[in-house]
Amino acid sequence: MTPAPLSDPFDLLDISSQVGDEERDIQATVRAFLAERVRPHIADWFETATFPRELVPELGKLGVLGMHLTGYGCAGTSATAYGLACLELEAVDSGLRSFVSVQGSLAMYSIWRYGSEDQKQQWLPRLAAGEAIGCFGLTEPDHGSDPADMSTRAVRDGGDWILNGSKMWITNGGIADLATVWASTEEGVRGFLVPRGAAGFTTHDIKQKLSMRASVTSELVFEDVRLPDSARLPEARSLGAPLGCLNEARFGILFGALGAGRDSLQAALDYADSRIQFGRSISGFQLTQRKLADMAVSLNTGMLLALHLAKLKEAGRIRPEQVSVGKLNNVRAALDIARECRTILGANGVSLEYAPLRHANNLESVLTYEGTEEIHTLVVGQALTGVSAFR
Repeated sequence: MTPAPLSDPFDLLDISSQVGDEERDIQATVRAFLAERVRPHIADWFETATFPRELVPELGKLGVLGMHLTGYGCAGTSATAYGLACLELEAVDSGLRSFVSVQGSLAMYSIWRYGSEDQKQQWLPRLAAGEAIGCFGLTEPDHGSDPADMSTRAVRDGGDWILNGSKMWITNGGIADLATVWASTEEGVRGFLVPRGAAGFTTHDIKQKLSMRASVTSELVFEDVRLPDSARLPEARSLGAPLGCLNEARFGILFGALGAGRDSLQAALDYADSRIQFGRSISGFQLTQRKLADMAVSLNTGMLLALHLAKLKEAGRIRPEQVSVGKLNNVRAALDIARECRTILGANGVSLEYAPLRHANNLESVLTYEGTEEIHTLVVGQALTGVSAFR
């Protein structure tokens, strides 16, 4: 008797049995919300380069903004639950997961981890509720992979700071109410909270993108922006602070990318079953089955890696190079899956009616941001050899 096809590519290894009931319930809730409010519209938003800002308060009500943080209106969920939520968000579109990652793991985490109590009380409840939007300014036009050489500078002027410089490729930048901005000072790298409307602070959205089109990406410009010392993140005392924030966001990425891979594979499975060529469905062809099998093995292996890293994170034992392994492996795998799925869909695969090529376009950005493929490779290489290849 021929077994019925799997209803979910992750059923291949019974992945759900590795997840607790609470985490599964959170994942199902997020998935149901996205199916109703986002999935029917995402192709149009991608085509028109539209970010649905009206969804932000709904995401706050859903509890996914800063969901892995505790206190200040945050849900305080497990790392596994946060990862699974990111997976469901990116299964719809990487741009939506990027919004949630930047809001929670960069903008909010920078305040939660390095801010003063006044800063936390002022901003975190609003950001968690989606009443305010945050962004994270580290990358610069001429200093992407080498933030230690950043040009943005803050100098003391009495009790204030004067901030000058620019940041590039900043997710949420053009719609953010608050920017966490990293600058070089005479005392080392420091972080500052810069509210929209501060004199000398402007943003310029980046247009004509081929990737992450349902996401706002911007340049931030600072021209003699005067900030009080109370705008400085008091616990951020070195470049290690923004890099620590990036590790938080990378954790969400290593789960999220698998969502794009799962959605692509599911689309290919459904299409292969219904597409008739030479008098039979193409799902019965050996070459198609090899593609599907290879992709399912890669996807399920990546998920087991993600769940293992979540356990390490929940135990407080995860190391930066382990996060790099997860981001490096899982984004590579998801991008390969999305591209291969497009080949199964043939010419139909270039249409926005089908998700794989949209996912592949988005994942080209995911492969680059928050540490390029090359940088994460060298992080792993340094862990193996004890020798840094950066300098």
